[in-house]
Amino acid sequence: MLLFFAVPFVAAAKEAQPVADDPALEKRLMALSQQLRCLVCQNETLADSQADLAADLRRQIKDMMKQGKSDQEIIAFLTERYGDFVLYKPPVKPTTYLLWYGPFALLGGGFVALFLYLRQRRGLIEEHALTAEERKRAEEILKPQKGPA
Repeated sequence: MLLFFAVPFVAAAKEAQPVADDPALEKRLMALSQQLRCLVCQNETLADSQADLAADLRRQIKDMMKQGKSDQEIIAFLTERYGDFVLYKPPVKPTTYLLWYGPFALLGGGFVALFLYLRQRRGLIEEHALTAEERKRAEEILKPQKGPA
């Protein structure tokens, strides 16, 4: 009975990742992969992503490292090929100003729009005194009720 229930788990198990031949290279690969964005997942680093494309990119990066390329050369190659989007923290330059400063501009614009809206609404509110009839009615409503005790 135990074997009957264990078979689906064995069938669903994935193939284990190969053990690194060079731990220093693997450590360098993981450090560089933390700086790069998965092109499929977009909110994950290349190191954290389980997408097939991410695995292919990690393999390509590892091959480039084995060829003796520096991290900067690898990053330059990837940004040339995929643009600054591949960087998890894109550089601040004229083409990325909107990315870096856009949220602050939108927030500031929202505050200005809210301020203008509230100022306009305040101008529309007219205060006028209650008439004698309205005052009498309000006093009746607000008068404490004497109920059965």
